[in-house]
Amino acid sequence: MEPLLELDCRDLRCPMPVIELAKHLTDVPVGELIGVVAHDVAARVDVPAWCRLREQEYAGEDTASDGAPRFLVRRLT
Repeated sequence: MEPLLELDCRDLRCPMPVIELAKHLTDVPVGELIGVVAHDVAARVDVPAWCRLREQEYAGEDTASDGAPRFLVRRLT
């Protein structure tokens, strides 16, 4: 699954990756994916939790082209 938008949050610490996700959610149409690329270990918990709170779909985790963790979010609303 390739996201329509990929956010580079590699150097950001908690809670900045989810803040960036919130800021950019409406940059993609409903049904599309956003990838949040983050080295911060808290992102593994924070992104799915944010999705539950904001009623968005956490679509899983894969890796960016450089091997960094990438968390996928599908915009539902």
